[in-house]
Amino acid sequence: MFEQPGCIYCAQWNAEVGPEYPLTEEGKAAPLRRLQLRDPLPDGLTLVSQPVFTPTFVLMQDGVETSRIEGYPGEDFFWPLLGDMIEKAGAGPEN
Repeated sequence: MFEQPGCIYCAQWNAEVGPEYPLTEEGKAAPLRRLQLRDPLPDGLTLVSQPVFTPTFVLMQDGVETSRIEGYPGEDFFWPLLGDMIEKAGAGPEN
């Protein structure tokens, strides 16, 4: 998750999804790592492009981006979008 201070959508995600995220099947399949938007990218990560918006959720496999959600569309849309990303990457709990 790329975020930045003052991001109201990051705060909304933190309130609506953040506490339950690590307890879900999605959270177990794709553990959350928080990165600051303007900080240098940590070694070992390869993105398709630098995120512009916050929050941006990037699904990584072996340090390489497979897909992303730009922005936070609300809890009702976030979970299905994330589930689709995980399923397409073959990273679900059954894999």
